[in-house]
Amino acid sequence: MFAEPRKPKKKDDDVPGVRVGTCGFSYRDWVGPFYPPGTKPREMLEHYASAFSAVEIDSTYYRVPSPASFAAMAERTPPGFLFSVKLPGAATHLPADVTAIPPEIGEFRRALAPLAESGKLACGLMQFPNSFKPSPNAEKRLRALRRALPDMELVAEFRHRDWQSNATLELLAELGIGWSNVDMPHFSKLLRESSDATSEIAYVRFHGRNVKQWWRPETPDLHYDYSYSAEELEPWVDRVADLRASAGVHETLAFFDNHRSGQAVRNAEMFRAMLEARLAGRRGRASKASKASS
Repeated sequence: MFAEPRKPKKKDDDVPGVRVGTCGFSYRDWVGPFYPPGTKPREMLEHYASAFSAVEIDSTYYRVPSPASFAAMAERTPPGFLFSVKLPGAATHLPADVTAIPPEIGEFRRALAPLAESGKLACGLMQFPNSFKPSPNAEKRLRALRRALPDMELVAEFRHRDWQSNATLELLAELGIGWSNVDMPHFSKLLRESSDATSEIAYVRFHGRNVKQWWRPETPDLHYDYSYSAEELEPWVDRVADLRASAGVHETLAFFDNHRSGQAVRNAEMFRAMLEARLAGRRGRASKASKASS
């Protein structure tokens, strides 16, 4: 996709108040498009952290690493770097009537202690399946997860559109859980684009719009085979800028999940540049208005 590996962009060029990154960093097919040829898996995080200031860790959905693994990740990243870490699927992908919290949540909390102690844990991400719909038991599970992780910032991503309501936003705000805004294929039961924030963390995930592959579990990797155009990302520039300016928001995170062949990296860099240009324009207009009124 890229002619040659690009030099990492310095993180001090990040948009103030917004961190743009990718969902995951350890992909073999990023060697060449993003990582230099010959990059070994153990070298990928350092290279990634030289280009981005935050990453979303999704592998914890399948297996929770040891605390030592997260301690090493904290040590291998620079000061100020942040991790968002997905909760185990054992806690989010359960039958609708199950409200008990599985033991994996205790394991998850212990594993993330080194990140929390280093100040590099942004939040835990709860990604729920399309089958998880609003109900009394669903609310009980959300409340139970909040109680099980009382000291951790949490963000919830729902897939079913029935969650996209004022009632949900009010519930999440009450629990101190962030709402994950999403970009995904435009199916009737999936979420619409939004710019909502319900906690101190504003969150956005870009999953791609691969309509043909979205519902095909036999080819999960192709699910994320998508490259956004600037035209598709343009509406999100204002949404993220608005999230950044929302009352009570202290951190805004935007992650690209279209990871196949390094497309997430290219789109993250593209979006960051678009956001920088837009906010620079806003600052310029504000400065001119201030001078005119003085």
